Amino acid sequence: MIDFLRLLDLAKAYRGRIILASIASLLYGASQGGLLYVIKYIVDEVLKHGGGILTVSVAILGLSAVKGIGSYAAGFLMTDVGQRVVRDLRERLFAHTLRQSAGFFSKQTVGELLSRLTNDIGQIQRAVSETIGDLMRESVTLVGYIGYLFFIDWKLAVVCATTAPLIVYPLAQLGRRVRGQSKRSQEELAHVTHIAAEAYAGHRVVKAFGAETREARRFADAASSLYRTYMRVTRAISALPPVMEFIGGIAAIGVLWFGSQEIAAQRISQGDFMSFLSAALLMYQPIKRLSGANASIQQALAASTRVFEMLDTNTEVPDRPGAPALTGLARDVEFRDVGFAYADDPKKFVVRHASFKAAKGQVVALVGLSGAGKTTLANLIPRFYDPTEGAVLIDGVDIRDVTLKSLRDQIALVTQEIVLFDDTVAANIAYGRPDATREAIEAAARAAHAHEFVAAMPAGYETTIGERGQRLSGGQRQRLAIARAILRNSPLLVLDEATSSLDAEAEALVQEALTALMANRTTFVIAHRLSTVRRADLIVTLDKGRVAEVGPHDALVSRGGVYARLYALQMFDEREDVS
Repeated sequence: MIDFLRLLDLAKAYRGRIILASIASLLYGASQGGLLYVIKYIVDEVLKHGGGILTVSVAILGLSAVKGIGSYAAGFLMTDVGQRVVRDLRERLFAHTLRQSAGFFSKQTVGELLSRLTNDIGQIQRAVSETIGDLMRESVTLVGYIGYLFFIDWKLAVVCATTAPLIVYPLAQLGRRVRGQSKRSQEELAHVTHIAAEAYAGHRVVKAFGAETREARRFADAASSLYRTYMRVTRAISALPPVMEFIGGIAAIGVLWFGSQEIAAQRISQGDFMSFLSAALLMYQPIKRLSGANASIQQALAASTRVFEMLDTNTEVPDRPGAPALTGLARDVEFRDVGFAYADDPKKFVVRHASFKAAKGQVVALVGLSGAGKTTLANLIPRFYDPTEGAVLIDGVDIRDVTLKSLRDQIALVTQEIVLFDDTVAANIAYGRPDATREAIEAAARAAHAHEFVAAMPAGYETTIGERGQRLSGGQRQRLAIARAILRNSPLLVLDEATSSLDAEAEALVQEALTALMANRTTFVIAHRLSTVRRADLIVTLDKGRVAEVGPHDALVSRGGVYARLYALQMFDEREDVS
C-alpha cells in the first residue's frame, strides 16, 4: 500500500488530466446507466404499447456516442498520466543512481542496475499503460451498475451482493500470490540480465578460454528458472476467470429464481426485471477487467518495491549545510593523519596514519606493492570515499567542508582503464566541458598527440568510436582521455597507471602527452613501475597501508629503505627482461 501511495504521489503533478479523466469516466458510467433505463422503457412501453421508436433510437445513438467519447477520453488521459509518471520515475531513478558513491557501484552489478532501470520500470509501464485507464473507467461503471441495481429493486440487489465475498476473497489471495511471485520473477530477470551483460562485456575472455558453451549453459539455467517463476505467476492469474465465471453463474441463478417470484407477485415489472438482469450480467465485464487490472497492479507493485528500494538508497556523501564552493588551489594539498576502512568492514583499515603535503605544481608519486593503499588514497581526493580518520585538506580547508561539485570541478582524472562513450571523438574530448569550441577541442587533441590519428579517421572529430572506444587502440584511447583532461583544465590531476598497459611506442607518445598535461598542475601519480616516477618532486612510499617514506627519488634510494628495495627489485627484473 505504501508503494502504491508513492506511485499515486508521483501523479499529483498531473491532477488536471486526472480530473478530466474522472469526468469522462462519469460520463461513460452515466451513459451505461442510461442505456439500461432504455431497456426498461422498451420492454414496459415500446413493446406493450408501440410507438416511441424514434425517441428510443435517438436516445440509443446519443448515449452510445457519449459512452464512446467518455471511454476514449478516460482511457487516453489516464494512460497519458501513467506514461508521464513512469517517465518521471525512470528519469528520477537514473539520476539518483548516478549520484551514488563509488562504494555503491562496487557492490552492485551493472546487470542488476540495468534491470531496475529497464525491466522493473518496464513492468510498471506495462501495467500502467494497459490497466490504469480500465481501472478508473470500469470502477466508475461498476459503482454505477451497483447503484442502478439498488435503484430498481434493493431486494434483488442484496441477492446479488451475497456473492461479493466469494469474489473479493479470491481476488485478495490472487493479489498476495501474484505480488510475491512477481517480485521473485524481477529478481530472476535481473540475474539473467547480469549474466548476459557480464558475458557480453567479457566476450574476448569467453572466446579466448573457449567458454561459450559454459556461459550459454549458465544463461540457460537462469532463463529456465525465470520461466518457472513466470509460469507460477501465469497459473495464479489464469485461475481467476473460471472461478469468477462460476460465481457469476451462481448469482444469475439467484437473480432468476428470486426475480421470477417478484414478477409473479407483481412487485416488479418485466421491464424492471429485464433492465436489472441486463445490469447484473453487464457487471461481469468490469469485474473481470478489474480483476485483470488487479493482477497487473500487483505485478507493478512488486516491481515498484524494487525501484523504491533503490530510490531510498543514499550513499553519496551530502554537502554540509551552507558549504562554500572551492574556488581553486592556491597553496597545497595535505593528507593529515588519514585512515580509511570500508563501511562493510570498519575495523579493517586499508590505510592508516597517512600524512604528507603536496605543494601547488608538484608531481607526487604514490608507490608501493599491490594492496598497499595507493588507489585508496587517490580516491579520497575527489571524495569517491571520505576518510574514516583524519582529513584531506586543500589550502588548509577540509574538502568535506566544501561543495562536492566545486571540489570535483578542480580535478581531472586519467586512469589505466579508460572510459570512453559511444559518441564522437569531439564529444568524448569535450565530456568535461560540453560548451568547448571546436578550436579548443582540437588544441587539446594536439597537446595530447591525438590530432594526427583523429584527422585520419573517416569523419575526423565527428567519428563515432564505439562503446568504450573499442574501435581505437589502447594508446589512442589513452591520448583521448588525456585530451579530455587537458581540455577540462583543472588544477588538480590524478593519474592512475596511465601507461602501464601500452607498448613502448604508444607509451612514448602518451608520456609526451602526459608531460603537457602535468605542466603547471598539482599531480598525483599512481605507478607500479618506479622508472616512470623518478622525476616526481615527491614520492610517497606505502607499505601495508602506512606511509613508510616520503621524499624525492635520489634521497629515498640513498636511504636504503622500502623504496630502495622496491626500486632495486624492479631494476633487476627489467635487466632480466632485457637479457
